Amino acid sequence: MTADQVLMGLGLLVVLAVGSQLLANRLRVPALLLLLPAGFTAGALTDTVDPERLLGDAFSPLVSLAVAMILYDAGLGLDLRRLTGHPRRVVYRLLCLTTVLTVVSAALFAVPVLHMSAGAAVMLAAILIVSGPTVVGPLLNFVRPTERLQRILIWEGSLIDPVGGILGAFVFHGVVAGDGHGFGSQLGSFWFSAAVGLAGGVAGAALLWPALSRLRLSEELETSVQVAAVIGVAAACDLVREDTGLISAVVMGMAMANLPGLDIPARRPFFDTLVSLIIGLLFVSISATVTPSSLRHVVLPSLALVALLVLVTRPLVAHLATLRTDVPRGERWFIGWMAPRGIVAAATASTFSAELTEKGIAGAERILPATFVVIVATVMLYGLTAFPVARRLGVLRPARSRPLLVGGAPWAVDLACALRSAGLDVLMWAGAERERARIEEAGLKLAPGELLAAATGSGAELEGITGVLLLTGEDDFNALASTTLRESVDGPVHRLAAPSASHGVVAPYTGGSSLFGGGLTGAELSRRYEQGARVVARPADGALPPGHVLLFVVTAGKRLTPVTDTRIPAPGAGDTVIVLRPPSGVVAD
Repeated sequence: MTADQVLMGLGLLVVLAVGSQLLANRLRVPALLLLLPAGFTAGALTDTVDPERLLGDAFSPLVSLAVAMILYDAGLGLDLRRLTGHPRRVVYRLLCLTTVLTVVSAALFAVPVLHMSAGAAVMLAAILIVSGPTVVGPLLNFVRPTERLQRILIWEGSLIDPVGGILGAFVFHGVVAGDGHGFGSQLGSFWFSAAVGLAGGVAGAALLWPALSRLRLSEELETSVQVAAVIGVAAACDLVREDTGLISAVVMGMAMANLPGLDIPARRPFFDTLVSLIIGLLFVSISATVTPSSLRHVVLPSLALVALLVLVTRPLVAHLATLRTDVPRGERWFIGWMAPRGIVAAATASTFSAELTEKGIAGAERILPATFVVIVATVMLYGLTAFPVARRLGVLRPARSRPLLVGGAPWAVDLACALRSAGLDVLMWAGAERERARIEEAGLKLAPGELLAAATGSGAELEGITGVLLLTGEDDFNALASTTLRESVDGPVHRLAAPSASHGVVAPYTGGSSLFGGGLTGAELSRRYEQGARVVARPADGALPPGHVLLFVVTAGKRLTPVTDTRIPAPGAGDTVIVLRPPSGVVAD
């Protein structure tokens, strides 16, 4: 290809990747629904969007390094301290049963139906165990099932990706080593690959941990250091033993998530942007390598494989995993109806299929097109049916707001009680022991642990929160917390206004709208409360009585809208208003 063709091809890959993700975001559908058809169509209609021609022999190594970055990112979400309580048993069972039953059923089915050798069939089956948060997460955010159900499925997806990556690498080396070698040689090669990947991951974490924990690096430089470490270690491991870089990347991610002294937030804008771009480029590139001719004799057998996985294997896994637990029947069936395949399946199929084909493994050339069909079919099936299925099973999360109130002053606890009486599910957090005791005495739910740690990803306490109200008496804390929480809470974050524009060290410079307006600062609310004012809920049945100050509107659908210094919501029929009532016999200013 000429230099102009290469330039045009690379530009089209980036435009298709980002454009598909942008359109998917606007349509509120999983990006995979658009990335895969975009790449396949571009590859079929043009000779320019052909990554194997654009990059030549460098395509496969680049895919391996890109997958290593994705698996490292998945590993960062595997803080094992967060997997506590009832979901742990279900998640562990799902991982074990998914791995075993998917490999057995898919391999036995692929040999006669897809006309594969045993080695190629096992390789395909190992690839198809993965699901992944990049696919499951957007689907669940759209469906909004119950919190426990979402937690179980997100944890399963986060853990099954690295498990699938490791298993895929192991099976690949086992298939290659078994070609003309005895069982002892195959087993030795298997464990040598595992040792190389594990050693590389430990070494990489040993280098990366002091850099992130002791050096004061900016977010951009932290991202650069992590990218360099993951790519460097993965490349070094691959040089020693092919495809062991995937193992090292997962080990590095898990180590960084669980080592002490690190505070890696759940949302890292620069790193997340990089991973999102990599995912888009990978899907477009890999789907562009799937030609219509390669699908000609694979589509129908692959759809039959999809039917087996969706209608038999997954429901069986879900029901065995939830056996003798208190998971309700509806949630069991929904777990059995949520197992789309994603990026790791596509990338590992692209890497292993090409190499096994070169080594003459019978049927290996069908691994990538079969995986492509399974990914497209499962994403479309679950993407189109997840919401109606969840609604039919009664596992949708209530549409009402669930605010988190931070602060334990008497008026704040009074406010939480008023919101609860209006029908909202209220959660509170406070740092001082006397404030926490006051919250518990009022019978309100108290979020455990450290607020900012929970909000930034080291705890799962904030799942399901639809907004945060920062009501402490420390204006700088409210300002800092609002800046941090905006990056980790799916919903608005509001804070009390400072007494003046120059009050505090941080508060005057963080921006954003403030609660209530009209001089209702935390100090003013405490003063009025001490004088006998109270926060109450009342029907929105006309004008407020004299002296009553509107604070919130709770709609008939149980959605919470606060009064801010820039907006005063208008209550409608059937709504409830939360007001500050003056002391009896007193009309407040």
